[in-house]
Amino acid sequence: MEAFLVSTGIVALAEIGDKTQLLALLLAAKFRKPVPIVFGILVATLVNHALAGAIGNWLMTLISPHSLRWILGISFIAMAGWMLIPDTLNDETARFSERLGVFGATFIAFFLAEMGDKTQIATVALAAKYHAYWWVIAGTTLGVMLANAPVIWIGDKAAKALPIKLVHRIAAGVFAILGVSALVGIGS
Repeated sequence: MEAFLVSTGIVALAEIGDKTQLLALLLAAKFRKPVPIVFGILVATLVNHALAGAIGNWLMTLISPHSLRWILGISFIAMAGWMLIPDTLNDETARFSERLGVFGATFIAFFLAEMGDKTQIATVALAAKYHAYWWVIAGTTLGVMLANAPVIWIGDKAAKALPIKLVHRIAAGVFAILGVSALVGIGS
């Protein structure tokens, strides 16, 4: 259960102000059809994070526990630093084909935007740390949905009401704590 709760919390915080949240807002403004957008984001996140979690589990089999502890510790600390760098949405990520329909366009745009994103990297690291593939995938997916669904339903007002810098600092602190705890062997 720890894997689920930590994965949900850390990804929900990391997702606030992230480029994928900006993409969700853009999709909501463009299509004005929240249900297929939410489902497109859900399916894209499940597929993306399932692949990332599988990579995390696979890495566990290749790397010794001692080396994995150091890699995870340094990765989480690097994620803490990355959280302090603001995200932007580039034009390439924002382009999608209307021929695919709202769900298809959302799925493809969101899946591609998540590639190499903070939450995808975090999913790899969390899956490697917790050895609880399904709990991590469920948690990271729920975290993405908790951060993005309100943006789609409520829109711009909800996104602007959050102190994004503070949220990112809190997420950076959580990543730093996870990194230090991995390095000193807490929870291993």
